[in-house]
Amino acid sequence: MWKQFNESWDNLVSKLEGWLDGIITNLPNIILAVLVMSVAFFLSTYIKKIAQKGLRKATKNDTVTGVLSNIATAAFMLLSLFLVLGILNLDKALTSLLAGAGVVGLAIGLALQDPMVNLFSGVLMSVRDYYSVGDLVATNGFEGKIKSINLRSTIIDLPDGQEVIIPNKDVLQNPLKNYSHTPRRRIEVNCGVAYNDDLEKVKDTVVNAIENNIEFIDSKPVALYFTEFGDSSINFTVHFWQRIVTHAEYKSARSKAIIAIKKALDKEGFTIPFPIRTLDFGVEGGVRIDDIYPKKALLSSTNGNGEN
Repeated sequence: MWKQFNESWDNLVSKLEGWLDGIITNLPNIILAVLVMSVAFFLSTYIKKIAQKGLRKATKNDTVTGVLSNIATAAFMLLSLFLVLGILNLDKALTSLLAGAGVVGLAIGLALQDPMVNLFSGVLMSVRDYYSVGDLVATNGFEGKIKSINLRSTIIDLPDGQEVIIPNKDVLQNPLKNYSHTPRRRIEVNCGVAYNDDLEKVKDTVVNAIENNIEFIDSKPVALYFTEFGDSSINFTVHFWQRIVTHAEYKSARSKAIIAIKKALDKEGFTIPFPIRTLDFGVEGGVRIDDIYPKKALLSSTNGNGEN
């Protein structure tokens, strides 16, 4: 037993001596590796500051600037680590590290596919000039003012006071209207007049009502088009342009236009038809009301003025 112990001890001493020889032999490489890693840690702070300074020229989003600068710093430190492993002649360890990093990166990428897409979409949205916080937009079936853009989603304030959170990838992959990017909007009002009205006079009346009561862009004149023969009216659409930034301004301008059109048509004696419904008091249909209620009973239920 003592003989076996002595042999094991001798093997341990031999291995330690071999390691000591290897350390002494590779001492210049170790010193160089430590020096390189120290310099890398020292430079990483400046690299982060330089990255932040450059990114602030592209975007004012502090969250995006912080994330991208951290990514740049991490990439620099990773390259420094690979360089240190190469100096220490740890090629096998370097190969294994790269292979492991590839497998781990693939697994993380598959598990976090949607969050990563939203992340890069948020970064892209922050550096582009097509939309920013405070813009009035319409996207994904919602219309409102952009409250904030983070790395995962875009938050929009709706006109009814609610908020909607839309993933960034959905904002980028679907059409988006930015009303604030071009501060002018076409306002449309639909209406109809009776079949026996003079359509030419109707057109002049409505156009004059808009021009005399509503502000509009002079370079885009008020236009009226008759659109269809409706069930009880000839329908038309009138539209004009205004410099509008907010949703409230749009609704206010449309409301004023409706009031102006109604007053003008009433003043000229034109009729805006409305649906007329026939009430059938018979259960099976086709029964006259005076067959159900005798004429004398109907007369006795009214006063001398003909009112109920």
